[in-house]
Amino acid sequence: MKFRYIIIAMAMALLTFCACNDNDNTPSFDTEDPVYDMTGFAKGADVSWLTEMEKAGNKFYNSLGRETECMTLLRDLGMNSIRLRVWVNPTDGWCNKNDVLAKAWRAHNLGMRVMIDFHYSDTWADPGKQYIPAAWEGFTFDELKTAVTNHTKEVLNALKEKDITPEWVQVGNETSNGFLWEMGQADKNPVQYAGLFAAGYEAAKSVFPETIVIVHLDNGFDNDLYNWNLDILKNNGAKWDMIGMSLYPYWAKTNGQETSAEKVITGCIDNIKKVSAKYDCDVMIVETGMECADDDGKLADAAVLAEGKTMLSRIIKECSENTNGRCKGVFYWEPECKPSQYRLGAFTEDGYPTVIMDAFK
Repeated sequence: MKFRYIIIAMAMALLTFCACNDNDNTPSFDTEDPVYDMTGFAKGADVSWLTEMEKAGNKFYNSLGRETECMTLLRDLGMNSIRLRVWVNPTDGWCNKNDVLAKAWRAHNLGMRVMIDFHYSDTWADPGKQYIPAAWEGFTFDELKTAVTNHTKEVLNALKEKDITPEWVQVGNETSNGFLWEMGQADKNPVQYAGLFAAGYEAAKSVFPETIVIVHLDNGFDNDLYNWNLDILKNNGAKWDMIGMSLYPYWAKTNGQETSAEKVITGCIDNIKKVSAKYDCDVMIVETGMECADDDGKLADAAVLAEGKTMLSRIIKECSENTNGRCKGVFYWEPECKPSQYRLGAFTEDGYPTVIMDAFK
């Protein structure tokens, strides 16, 4: 079923709802009345950097050279979902509750589905670092569970007050070895890891009972990792609704984990089938990205970009058609980034989408 989203007076609405900083340079929304399919297989982007980029003066353009609000442009390129990371108390304010709320409001008013990605940190959380927020330092296990509960509820209730219902909520980001270290470090304190995850799960469900709660690990091709981590959660009473995977063929090759991008993708599709059957739940690629820049931070040559489109197209096609219906979507991580900012973005330095983005059409 398709829905029509009439984007009228959006610029006026946004004037009353600002990001974490006062000077918002967000361009006007398109006022045309096209038809978009926002249902079914999720095709999404994590655009958590967007408000910060806009504050710095970055602008975005469609293929005709028309300046276009970024989320509107992504929607026009075939995306139906937006993912947003949450930090507890970041130094500069970006990705805090208010900033996340501003971006979620924009996505919601474009008819896009929303995923909220709790890092439970003041800064980046990933397999190599899971720093406890400064305000939570020295907390006991029970105090940390309470902090996770309160933070999760605070952010989600703020969304609820604006009638924004996230379809998905991530409890932790790439928690391959747990989160909130060292208390929640999975290889040292598996029981505490499961307990902290359970606190986030229950908090999310208390605000939005129907939201899909995701456990997110990296290296989607690594079946041993998923069995180890998810068994810890399951054996210690933690629940989840969906498994989220990161899949970065470029990094897997660069780090010597696999010899080719093809093997990385094949391994991930195989892993999706295995873990969805073992744990009887759906799966989603919540992060992926293709090479878009060279070693000097310049736009990669046409052959590299074309290869990126081919790989991304394969990922989307296989996830949607070759996982027994278990993979429910693919999200690109920060595609709006410039080559000088991030190697695996998908836009040019001057704000145009590259051919990589055609994979979502």
